Amino acid sequence: MPSAYIIHLLILVGIYLILTISLQLSVGFTGLLNLGHIAFYAIGAYTAALLALAGWPFWLCILLAGLVAMLFGFILSIPTNKLKGDYLALATLGFSFLIYAVALNWSGLTRGPLGLPGIPRPEIFGFVFSGNTSFLILTLIIVLITYFVIRKITTSPFGKVLEAVRDNELAARVLGKNTFKIKSISLVASAFFAGLAGSLYAYYITFIDPSSFTIMHLIPIIAIVIIGGLASLKGTVIATIILILLPEPLRFIGFPSSVIGPARQILYALVLLLILLYRPKGFYGKVELE
Repeated sequence: MPSAYIIHLLILVGIYLILTISLQLSVGFTGLLNLGHIAFYAIGAYTAALLALAGWPFWLCILLAGLVAMLFGFILSIPTNKLKGDYLALATLGFSFLIYAVALNWSGLTRGPLGLPGIPRPEIFGFVFSGNTSFLILTLIIVLITYFVIRKITTSPFGKVLEAVRDNELAARVLGKNTFKIKSISLVASAFFAGLAGSLYAYYITFIDPSSFTIMHLIPIIAIVIIGGLASLKGTVIATIILILLPEPLRFIGFPSSVIGPARQILYALVLLLILLYRPKGFYGKVELE
């Protein structure tokens, strides 16, 4: 029987897999340099937490978490439609800061820095996922659904259109493709699954506060997508497992907790730098990061 520590790591890997695979849809396959993914993650977490604390059933909480994040994804796609590259990155990054500021300062809804404690564990048909083993099974089911849906999207004719928009948006527009609609669908779908990941995180930790959704938490997600390779789901899965587990030995060296956090970020940055220098396409990337 796996130890509680291993099960905990596997749950975190599963949550990050949903996040990174969904980000790959907008960044790798559509070419949208989206730094607002952590905001969708936060929106999903807070939506699920608030509804769960109000007594709503799990299946409805997690679905609404994805739908609310999806709504914000659509709202974000409207003003950023004509932005590309660095400008799009800055706009979506500003959106992440905005959501963080709302979570931190809207005390009447989110309790600000005090956070939302006491989030109940998921319950389906009377069965409560109180243990981590059962929660791991639930997480893996949602991971498989996420992977299957996004793989179906990216291997379909619509997926080829996404790649066309990524490679040459002007040519796609000349051929009669509605690139605004295509990019909006990509961003909305990506946001939906990020919202699901956020809801799982809230249910698993049973407490959330704004510190869990800072820009520092975006770094490993972006690093995984780049290291795994743009437009590669297989590379994303491998990179997620490696990067989430790679810093764990630091816990057994005897470093204080105040050192482990910065050391983890340094390690992510170092691995990302080495990949960009010696393997620009990542593990299995189809295109290079521009």
